[in-house]
Amino acid sequence: MKESLGAKTWAVPTPVWVVGTYDDNGRPNFMTAAWGGVCCSSPPCIYVSLREATYSHGNIVSRRAYTVSVPGEEYWREADYMGMASGRDTDKVRDTELTAVKSELVDAPYVDEFPLVLECRVVEVVKIGLHTEFIGEILDVKADKDVLTDGAPDTQKIRPLLFGTGDRGYHTVGVRIGDAFTQRRPPAP
Repeated sequence: MKESLGAKTWAVPTPVWVVGTYDDNGRPNFMTAAWGGVCCSSPPCIYVSLREATYSHGNIVSRRAYTVSVPGEEYWREADYMGMASGRDTDKVRDTELTAVKSELVDAPYVDEFPLVLECRVVEVVKIGLHTEFIGEILDVKADKDVLTDGAPDTQKIRPLLFGTGDRGYHTVGVRIGDAFTQRRPPAP
């Protein structure tokens, strides 16, 4: 029998994404967000949901663009810091010694050291209670060559961070257990 835990944001796990923006002075800023995901296949779109109080929220509203840089597991400390510190008060690029790269497609920077980047133009903004959902059309995906298999991002090579909403911890992906979209019949008992 399952136990009721109440209405909570315990969809386990969520991605750890580093959202890149420019502020009004053109200074790059990065913020870690775990409220995000794919929301449309055609056109390809993702969303990030941010509180209005965050510095990045205002930057996205102003510039109508953002990037999502996906950190590998070795960057969990930098990702955690970028989610804790505010760009209003500090230069996170300087503090973490990471490299901000200007996107050629959208008005936002991305983190060069992170193996996977999605460059997004805001196409829809939805206010939902405490958060604002920024839906971004993906204009390009960039990946380090060493994390690709057959021209596509390989989860096992990227080793992306995951956030455990229940235990409030960072996790890595486990082993690959099978191919998706192959079970046309129910599994045998």
